[in-house]
Amino acid sequence: MTLRPRTGLTVPRDLGTEIDGFLRHVAIERGLSPRTLDAYGRDLARFATYLEERGVGSLAGIDRPKVTGFLDALEREGLAVRSRNRMLVAVRRFLRHAVATGRLREDPTEGVASPRLGRTLPKVLSPAETLALLDATAGEDPLARRDRAMLEVLYGAGLRVSELVGLPLGAVDARAGLLRVMGKGRKERIVPLGEPALAALAVYLEEARPRLLGRAGRNPDALFLSRRGRAMTRQNFFERLRGHARTAGIPRDRVSPHVLRHAFATDLLEGGADLRAVQTMLGHADLSTTQIYTHVSRGRLRDLVEEKHPRGAGRPGRR
Repeated sequence: MTLRPRTGLTVPRDLGTEIDGFLRHVAIERGLSPRTLDAYGRDLARFATYLEERGVGSLAGIDRPKVTGFLDALEREGLAVRSRNRMLVAVRRFLRHAVATGRLREDPTEGVASPRLGRTLPKVLSPAETLALLDATAGEDPLARRDRAMLEVLYGAGLRVSELVGLPLGAVDARAGLLRVMGKGRKERIVPLGEPALAALAVYLEEARPRLLGRAGRNPDALFLSRRGRAMTRQNFFERLRGHARTAGIPRDRVSPHVLRHAFATDLLEGGADLRAVQTMLGHADLSTTQIYTHVSRGRLRDLVEEKHPRGAGRPGRR
């Protein structure tokens, strides 16, 4: 059985068999999500096609120049640095698995540097803008109650949108004020919820969710439901969020579910939270991923000085 997605690419039989074995291994041993497995399969199929075009049809023909040549070819095609890095990760893990299982003697990716990615600061909303966005969900109809609860949880717990829409009913422990979240790689984490999020959830569960269920005939396990009584989707929530941004007077291109996750992290750090604690709540495997928010905080402080300090660039009479 093959786990590789259909790509239309030509993959040599021997390499295709090796890729399928690797995908089965990471699916079972590491519990990777179907989306991650699909991405690995596509990236490795692209690598195998590159090799096939150069007369390489098996693991034995892969060496370091083939790996670096593949990366160079991707760059010439104009592929973004982030995408090239993702593909190198897939190739590296595939070939290291081949070494670990005795199919290769040496790792051809040893010493291959990752394409350099310029660090860009994430978009964030100011606390006032976040509050305005939350206030834009005001209303007593079921959809407004649901949207308020979703935004409060998203901002209050720093969730990814996939984690938010994937929350089951049993994820909320209202008495303890905790939320059980299934994150990337099926890793579970416990995140505390503040009073605003718990209050919005209580109203939604008591007044709005039963009305959204209507006469659907069954009660989905999903915490957040669409107007048809089905589990909310990422796309549905994204469109609702953009609508609320318009109501709040915030440009649509500045608002996304991930921006509220950024706001959660930045506001916590500016409030004095420990970086390790924020890392745990965000579900980051690497602390360096969380550290980018310290740069955002410094940027805000710099803007504050420029705007408010007598010698700041934005003050009249500056000399």
